[in-house]
Amino acid sequence: MVQFTSALLVVLSALALQAQGAPLHKRIAQVIADSTAKWEKACLAAGGAEKCNPVSVTAFTTLLAAAGPCEQQDSADAMVDLAKTLNNDADMIKFAQIFAQQPRNTPNSVAVPYCQQAPKNTELNGLFQCQFQGANQQTFVGGLKVGDAGTIPFGHSAPLSPLGSCPANPNGPIADGSQLSDITQDPGLDNVSGGEDDSSSDSSSGDDGSEATTTAEAATSTEAAATSTEAVAATTSSAAAASTTTAAASSGSSSGSFQLQNGKDAQALNAKFASLTADSTCNEGDNACIDGAFAQCVGGKFVSLGCAATTKCFALPLVNKAGTSLACTTEDDASARIAAAGATGGIAGTD
Repeated sequence: MVQFTSALLVVLSALALQAQGAPLHKRIAQVIADSTAKWEKACLAAGGAEKCNPVSVTAFTTLLAAAGPCEQQDSADAMVDLAKTLNNDADMIKFAQIFAQQPRNTPNSVAVPYCQQAPKNTELNGLFQCQFQGANQQTFVGGLKVGDAGTIPFGHSAPLSPLGSCPANPNGPIADGSQLSDITQDPGLDNVSGGEDDSSSDSSSGDDGSEATTTAEAATSTEAAATSTEAVAATTSSAAAASTTTAAASSGSSSGSFQLQNGKDAQALNAKFASLTADSTCNEGDNACIDGAFAQCVGGKFVSLGCAATTKCFALPLVNKAGTSLACTTEDDASARIAAAGATGGIAGTD
């Protein structure tokens, strides 16, 4: 009886400790669509039109926990690339620099490793992501300890001081779930150190490093080009994975042969999305619009990633090639794009 009671006490004690320790292993996340909202607004103001949203969507998915250490930087490069085609728009470049420093989601309250290669564009030299305050700054994803490979930003030779800081927020990590672009409008270039060590290819270079790495958690990819980048988000499991396309420099009269079908396909997807919930079955990496929010399939269930304020997630027809994309935009804009493709019946083809 004594042995049984002792064993029971040990088990209860272990459960109590586990419960007390649970917050140390919580997932720290954010509304990732908010991270590029200001950049996208600046892009639209600069005349980027339909080129803006695909780059924005691809960029904010790189903040997911499963993304590689350099995918966020690659997307920031794509954001700067597009800015350079729009008269080197200063606001776009500024918000791309801030995005490059936005903390990434952490699956278990530990710090996220840093990219270990130089960016393509010199405007991003010396920039790296902050960490969230709730993360253990002494331990990194993968069990890495401070000082291990990947735990010190590229171009630095010693751990950060303070840990978790970045040039835009040099005093330390930022509050869990917050957006750096809401905290500051200054990318902190004056706080960048070791600029000579952060060697980067010239912005006009055709370096293969300009091609963004495919994200592991989203069926979304980016292909950097000399003119602009247009990423196509993947659709749900019932549809074929969307391919990446570079925005065409010219359009032809033959485009009408697929534009109407694109509009109808977008309507069909929107109708299908209306029947989905967060509990709907899905395949890893599937993307969908659920209850107006951009969602991705993680572990067999959809996880809502949200959309920026005043926008909702819709399937939209591509303009320059066959296919559809998912984007956070206004209902009026989604209706107008589908109507422009020649499809009737509104967003879901039911009006």
